[in-house]
Amino acid sequence: MNLFAKRLKETRVELGLSRRELAERCGTLPRNLSYWELGQRECDIDMLIRLADALGVTIDYLVGRTDY
Repeated sequence: MNLFAKRLKETRVELGLSRRELAERCGTLPRNLSYWELGQRECDIDMLIRLADALGVTIDYLVGRTDY
């Protein structure tokens, strides 16, 4: 599992969000979140921004450039 996939899932779970809830906040499908959390696919930059905003973290954190 890549670091983005791990942090995406960990942060979502820590916030108590289901895949469906996060998907609705970001305007995507829950199955896309599954792909990203499993490291099977990568999201584009626009979705990365929406994910970071919805989770209240930075893009740098999600992609592993920082630890906070």
